[in-house]
Amino acid sequence: MLRILLGEPPRENSGVLAEAIDNMAKVASMLRREMNTHEDLDHEYRKLEIWTRGLISSLDELEQSWFAAAFFRKSVVAGYMDDMSPKEQGEYARYVYFYKNGFIRVFSLLDKLGTVLNSLYDLNTSKVKVHFSYFTVLRQFQLLEKHTALAGELEMIKNSYREPLENLRKRRNAEIHYMNAEMQDDLWQRHQGLHDKIRLEDLDSHLEDLKQSLEMVCKSLAASFRYSNEQWHKSKIAANIRSGHHPQ
Repeated sequence: MLRILLGEPPRENSGVLAEAIDNMAKVASMLRREMNTHEDLDHEYRKLEIWTRGLISSLDELEQSWFAAAFFRKSVVAGYMDDMSPKEQGEYARYVYFYKNGFIRVFSLLDKLGTVLNSLYDLNTSKVKVHFSYFTVLRQFQLLEKHTALAGELEMIKNSYREPLENLRKRRNAEIHYMNAEMQDDLWQRHQGLHDKIRLEDLDSHLEDLKQSLEMVCKSLAASFRYSNEQWHKSKIAANIRSGHHPQ
């Protein structure tokens, strides 16, 4: 959607983004087939299907936020706020909007994934922490020693992106709990020299943190839903063997 508004061609999914979307779509289709086959009286399949399709939409929105932030960043050439023309100030404001939208969505999407994993694998994370996060769910996997293959892969992915995630976490916390992240940067600079011009934050470094975190989200989603697909097929094969039927 945003690419069209910005005069850009539609996105062609590739790499880890395509893998994540494809694996989620497979699980959503599998859940739909189960609903059609069984009555789903407790609506568990329906709930998980809605959550999974919601994750697909959330990932699309996160990727678009990163793309739009990168698009508007190209128009910001001044190194100081005071040196910007009114037009460039507008482009910078649009960059900030989509950058903020992106880093808030990173953690929102991860927490939604945590909710799905908690439900899929009966982790009962809410008994540990009522309002739990994705990272609480990862710790619960380890505590219960359940689905260790998936837990190990997700932990490895998280550790591989520790630095960009921590950078975004600090900015997210400043944005939500204290003050705007860019205002905090400005305040720090004012402390250095009362009459100095305000230098812009490192836009490229911030965008790279968002890009790396988007990649981390994609890999986590791809791993989670690939594993869920594999587990479902294994359980179906086992059920067929127990009933004397052979899988096709």
